[in-house]
Amino acid sequence: MSKNKMKTKKSSAKRFSLTGTGKVKYKKMNLRHILTKRSPKRKRNLRKAGILSEDSARRIRKQQIPYA
Repeated sequence: MSKNKMKTKKSSAKRFSLTGTGKVKYKKMNLRHILTKRSPKRKRNLRKAGILSEDSARRIRKQQIPYA
């Protein structure tokens, strides 16, 4: 058995989290500043967490967050 452990990419660990079923969750972009030009509906939908596609999620789970 290997003594070495994989290191978690801390930048990814701060940006992504896993749901109970193993999907990768992230915070959507475009909700930081200059919000006056965005419609209330768009801002409301940006508050919700996004779910990564399965292709991207597989890569994140394998490389970036190995022990999450």
